[in-house]
Amino acid sequence: MASIQREVRIEARPDRVWDALRDVGALHTRLAPGFVTAVKLEDGARVVTFGNGRVARERIVTVDDAARRVVWSVVGGAGGAMTHHNASAQVFADGDACRFVWIADLLPDELAPAIAGMIEHGLAAIRKHLEESA
Repeated sequence: MASIQREVRIEARPDRVWDALRDVGALHTRLAPGFVTAVKLEDGARVVTFGNGRVARERIVTVDDAARRVVWSVVGGAGGAMTHHNASAQVFADGDACRFVWIADLLPDELAPAIAGMIEHGLAAIRKHLEESA
C-alpha cells in the first residue's frame, strides 16, 4: 500500500487554519479555492470537484476538534481506479504559524505519483489562500 505524507508551514494562526479545515463542506471557498472548485454535502459524505475536473465522493470519517484532524476516505469517483483510499489532514501549532500535515494511504501503488502531485498542488493552494487572507 502506498503511503504519502506531505507537510507545509502556513503563516497563519492554527485556530484559523483549523476552522477552515474542519468546515468540510467549504473546501472550495475557505481552504483551497481553485484546487477544489465545488463541494456538495451528502449524508456523512461530500462530493468534491477538483480543479483538474476529477470528482470524488469522500466519506467523512472524523472531525476531531481536540487533535485538529479531519479523516476521510474516497468511496466513489476517481474513475474507479482506486481500490483503497484513506486520508487525513491535521493542523499543528508552530508559534503564531502552523504546520499542515496531509497523509494518504491508497491502492494500487501505481497511483501514488499522481495522488502525491495532487496533494502537493493542494497544499500550495491551501498555503497561498490562508496566508493571503490572514
